[in-house]
Amino acid sequence: MPGAVGSGHSHRPTTKTTHKPFKSRKATKGQLRNAAKGRISGEKGQRKTPHQQVMSKLDRRNQAKQRQLEKAREHQKEASIFAGKDGAPRNVAVIPLCADSDAAAAIRSLNGSVDIEAEVHDGCFRVPVDRFKQKLQYVPLSRDLTACLDAARVADFIVLVLSAEVEVDDLGELILRSVEGQGMSTLFTVVQGLNKIEPAKQRLSVVSSLKSYITHFHPEQEKIYSLDNRQECANLMRSLCSTTPKGVRWRDERSWMLVEDIQWATSGLAPTILTGVVRGRGLKADRLVQVGDWGTFQIEKITAAPLATRKRKGEDTMNVEDGAEEETLELPTEERDTLDDLAPEEAAMGDGDEDMDAATTVTTSRKGVLLDDHHYFSDDDRVEELPMPKKLPKGTSKYQAAWFLADEDVSDSGSDLEDYDMQDAEGEEEARPEDGMEGLAGDAMTEAGPSEYPQSVAFIEPDEDEDARALEAYRKSKRTEAEDDLEFPDEIELHPKVLARERLAKYRGLKSLRTSPWLEDEDRAFEPEEWQRLLRIPDYKASRIRAAREALVGGVAPGTRVHVYVKGVPVAIQKSYNPSRPVTLFSLLRHEQKRTAVNVLINLSSDFPSSIKAKEELIVQYGPRRFVINPLFSQGGTTPNNVHKYCRYLHPGQSAVATFMGPVTWGSVPALFFKRTVPSAGAEMEDEEEGQGPTLPLTLVATGTTLPPSTSRVIAKRAILTGHPYHIHKKIVTIRYMFFNREDVEWFKALPLWTKRGRSGYIKEPLGTHGYFKATFDGRINPQDTIGVSLYKRVWPRNARPLEGPLLDPTLVQAAEADAMDADVE
Repeated sequence: MPGAVGSGHSHRPTTKTTHKPFKSRKATKGQLRNAAKGRISGEKGQRKTPHQQVMSKLDRRNQAKQRQLEKAREHQKEASIFAGKDGAPRNVAVIPLCADSDAAAAIRSLNGSVDIEAEVHDGCFRVPVDRFKQKLQYVPLSRDLTACLDAARVADFIVLVLSAEVEVDDLGELILRSVEGQGMSTLFTVVQGLNKIEPAKQRLSVVSSLKSYITHFHPEQEKIYSLDNRQECANLMRSLCSTTPKGVRWRDERSWMLVEDIQWATSGLAPTILTGVVRGRGLKADRLVQVGDWGTFQIEKITAAPLATRKRKGEDTMNVEDGAEEETLELPTEERDTLDDLAPEEAAMGDGDEDMDAATTVTTSRKGVLLDDHHYFSDDDRVEELPMPKKLPKGTSKYQAAWFLADEDVSDSGSDLEDYDMQDAEGEEEARPEDGMEGLAGDAMTEAGPSEYPQSVAFIEPDEDEDARALEAYRKSKRTEAEDDLEFPDEIELHPKVLARERLAKYRGLKSLRTSPWLEDEDRAFEPEEWQRLLRIPDYKASRIRAAREALVGGVAPGTRVHVYVKGVPVAIQKSYNPSRPVTLFSLLRHEQKRTAVNVLINLSSDFPSSIKAKEELIVQYGPRRFVINPLFSQGGTTPNNVHKYCRYLHPGQSAVATFMGPVTWGSVPALFFKRTVPSAGAEMEDEEEGQGPTLPLTLVATGTTLPPSTSRVIAKRAILTGHPYHIHKKIVTIRYMFFNREDVEWFKALPLWTKRGRSGYIKEPLGTHGYFKATFDGRINPQDTIGVSLYKRVWPRNARPLEGPLLDPTLVQAAEADAMDADVE
């Protein structure tokens, strides 16, 4: 009897059997690669550079130690400017974000924690901290946007003051977002009035809520200090005196200074004296300086301005500044920069006249639209030969065409005709889409839409009234302005009584927006007067490096307290000067006062409820300057022909390049875009319904970064004329509603056609006198498809104007808050 099944029997886990591998002394490349499992034989010999060499453990330790020492030396160099009795003070900007926050009370709490009794002034003032052997220079601020931005630009530390009882309102959030957008150094956050919260158990939840709010903007904020707690204030003072500030890159590439004292000019020719401590790079007298929103000025001289010191025991007390003469540290040389922002007119007039005349001749003597760099169908370009009718029977030669004097003997059906232009072009490269946006369709066999007109139909001239009614019904469903731009970008509609060749006289055609050459001679007649006098930078990268390296050598050393004698400050500035607002001085790099075509990458906030139209007035701040601009928007990126499509609108969440004529700024510098919002009563009602109404007369709409300026960057405004397929016979289509007279069809017949579904074609011939024409496409088109033709013209940026007055006038803020309160009462 057989034993039990489970005694020694087991089933195979699978039916697959593995055979013995073939034994061979030779292995294939694949077997060797699989056996190596990623390892490379002779690894040391394969790596070329020293960074790729495999190092031993001792070498790696030595390299890490060298990096550590180098980092320690850099850290010591950055902190050395604050060391010693003559070291520079640490600039601390105290910014209140809430309506009941008090910057002066916050400073008193911080000073009291380390037993400092100092009077708090309106402007910036210096306080020595003997416990930590450092000096702090406080800048107490009110809820003024301009003052907060100016102080944050030159601050080593920024202290944000929150309230335990009042939330951050719209003005506080605007200040917070603006300070963050322009670039900031080390940040600390404090809370005021925490002891007023009762019961005491709720204080932790208040601090937790405030921490959650501030980490939304700055995730690195791990602690919020309470100004009512002496120990926490002392810890914050220790951090302010011992922490090395992060700094701001664009600021540290230049020389800058927080102005402590101003001595106004006593007469028209006398200089204005600005006193402060040099920071950043060395301050040179040859470079121009930007003083707040006052403007750009030249330096007359730079003298030393040490603080008053006391002699040792046994000697009389005296001030160092009591000397008969001040020590001159820097004087301008013959290579000093001038205030000229445009090139001389003599330099620009050398080749301007001939080009202007040529451009005028080109634009007035042609018979057709410009396509890329050639005028097709013009009298000057025609070859001397026998005249040929436009429509010929199949098989007609050029010799036989001489006997066809008119079109009476030729059928109008189109079935027995050929298009000679299309026949000649079949052997050439296939036409691309109008600018790469729509894309080419695939094979013509993939088009699913059947033809509505299997038979050729003779063309009958339509009635004018009936044609007008059909056109109105065709355009009835379209919307306007920004919504139209989203759904129908760049499409325009011509009035039937307007001549397209006159309405679009400045436009030209391009086979490809990205690769087709742009003939710049055609634009000379339309460019701005100062365009040829702008700064032209052939090699931006090399010029930028040269300007940055020049700032590293010479000048008054950072950390030195100096008097800067500035020439030509207007008297009106002294009358409008407000001591509560800090004044900053920035030294410009070489050529930074000259105007050029400035490009700034702009990112429209997705929180902004509406679109921004091109050439709409905005306020931009980049670096130490602010301007009122009317920018052009264009698509970003790089193209082979340096042609970029103009954007009529910038929609929420989108990015574009804003272009205007203004002074150049070397490097990538953060930019802020503000828009003045003064809504009318109707707009306020609409905004209240949507819950997105502006409560302040100024809104931060976008942020960005400066890009390399370029006068050769072409911004091409696109206009799309669309038509409707009227008759379809295989690849031959009769199109209407694109043009409204025969002459316009003749003028634009060289331009390539395209459809929204990817077909491409050319105009075959005009039909009748109402703008109907026949076209040939590369495949069958769908009856619901739309035929378009793209036209382009170059648009020119506008000049930037310096901002006059504050960004946000406090009186306007008070008026807006009063209106909001009245609305709540009603």
